[in-house]
Amino acid sequence: MTHRTGTWEPTVGAVLVGEGLHAGYPGRGDVLDCAHVSVTGRSRLALLGENGSGKTTLLRCLSGAHVPDAGSVAVDGITLRHDNAGLRDHRQRVQLVLQDPDDQLFSADVRADVSFGPINLGLDDAEVRVRVAEALELLDVTELADRPVHQLSYGQRKRVAIAGAVAMRPQVLLLDEPTAGLDPRAVTTLRAALSNLEARGTTVVVSTHDIDFAWEWADEVGVVVDGIVHQGSTVKIMTDEALLGRAHLGVPWPVRLLRSLGHEIDVVAPPRTVSDVARLLG
Repeated sequence: MTHRTGTWEPTVGAVLVGEGLHAGYPGRGDVLDCAHVSVTGRSRLALLGENGSGKTTLLRCLSGAHVPDAGSVAVDGITLRHDNAGLRDHRQRVQLVLQDPDDQLFSADVRADVSFGPINLGLDDAEVRVRVAEALELLDVTELADRPVHQLSYGQRKRVAIAGAVAMRPQVLLLDEPTAGLDPRAVTTLRAALSNLEARGTTVVVSTHDIDFAWEWADEVGVVVDGIVHQGSTVKIMTDEALLGRAHLGVPWPVRLLRSLGHEIDVVAPPRTVSDVARLLG
């Protein structure tokens, strides 16, 4: 198989880097074809792309869950090795939460599920209890600690799955479609939880189809199309109609509205919310 090649430099200050990633599945070929991505510490990165574009595969490569056919992943300059010791070390730094929480929740109750990761790190009981309590509080699910998992709502299960990852105290948290299937109130609760995590020093990466969420939330955006990642500032990437069109994505509503009224988008202080747009038009 012929792989695409190319030169690339990671973003200054990147804590997690995927470089030259080629990855695919039997019978399907490459989903990623020399994909590069940089995750900068304490920044918010949103990954966008249509179904099948490779967003989840990229996250799985970054987390160590999928072995790329070529390329490398490194965190803090340490290249991921796909052996037991290498994966164990990497997963203490980088955690992935899948789109469907039921792919990750398997214990009888919430506390047991969130405890699973810290226990498998070999931590003593006191440290496990501290980490679990901290994770439950950060995700606002403390009152659910003794609830059977099967009695939780979909949104609650999503937050519990994230709490299980957070209990590992990762440096980088990768979330695959965290807002999918949530009602507006649950999305608001989840966003508050993400802010809590960031305040504690966790860098969050989100893959999503929700372009308006990405516009309002992200500092940087990576659009996955044709096997590669087009990464840059949120304003630069999400005002590029040609690129978004190739990825079969729309333009965020503030951009559409303001352009229809003849306004340019301020790259320094872009209008992110309804209130921002109202002030600009007022």
